[in-house]
Amino acid sequence: MNATKVVAPPPGPATLAAVQQNRQMTNVGGASVLQEPGNRTIIKQDNRTIIQRNETTVINNYYPAAKTVERNGGVRETSYVRADGMRIVSEVDSRGVLLRRYGERPNGGPPVSFLDNRRFYQGLAVGIGVAAITAAVVLNLPPPAVSIPRNEYIVDYHSASPEVVYSTLIAPPIMQIERPYSLEEIRYNVTLRDRMRRVDLDGITFETGSFTLGQDQYPALDRIAKGLGRAIEANPSEIFMLEGHTDAVGDEVDNLSLSDRRAEAVQRVLVEYYSIPMENLVTQGYGEQHMKVPTRGPERSNRRVTVRRITPLLGSAEARP
Repeated sequence: MNATKVVAPPPGPATLAAVQQNRQMTNVGGASVLQEPGNRTIIKQDNRTIIQRNETTVINNYYPAAKTVERNGGVRETSYVRADGMRIVSEVDSRGVLLRRYGERPNGGPPVSFLDNRRFYQGLAVGIGVAAITAAVVLNLPPPAVSIPRNEYIVDYHSASPEVVYSTLIAPPIMQIERPYSLEEIRYNVTLRDRMRRVDLDGITFETGSFTLGQDQYPALDRIAKGLGRAIEANPSEIFMLEGHTDAVGDEVDNLSLSDRRAEAVQRVLVEYYSIPMENLVTQGYGEQHMKVPTRGPERSNRRVTVRRITPLLGSAEARP
């Protein structure tokens, strides 16, 4: 961590107005598809609206010198070498969906498996439309039965001790997980994600309509960064999701884009300022879809980024029980 370092924003538009001006709308298989600058795609279909990022672009934003080669079946393999010598390899399909990620240790030994989604996409045609993929990951799981106290299930970061933050980040699911799930299933099914406890970064704030995190807020992420670092040191294959949320004020599509970019802003500070490995973090924006306080008006507690462990949902062989 460098106390004087300012984390640079990712390439692309710096304001919501610039995002709005550069959107392109198309229609794909009955779905409305908005292409945003920075390889983000917003899909509206069957009363569902989701946002996707191209994983190769995500990698290149952090590692511009990463090497990409084309493999059979339209798969792109992108690799880079971390400061500690581990070579990280990510396999991405033609739509930018992450299929597999693993790390090769510099001195040999078994690779570190972060995730492997390939089995979930077997039988799907390469290049299948985004609308079909969106429908394919919809689950009908009931909400989990929560038997632990609310303040242990949803931890408010501003009042939580470092030990509480850490214990929440490594906690097991609150109920049995029936099978491994794909990353896309986890991204787009809240009742599945809700089987894991979460930390709400309620002390992190953004200006209205902004997705830039000011340098004065970096220290507020110190406890979550230390908790993540401690968990990853114990298990290098851990995966954590950073979820962006907004209140219901404003346009639904704008809120979805804002929330996704705010989650990315927190990720960049964790990676570039606190040296949390990028490959252990994934981000996803949900806009106003999952409000903490159900209101159509402005509500600060709805404008939040949430962190939760998703390793057990992925069914990683290296996951804790």
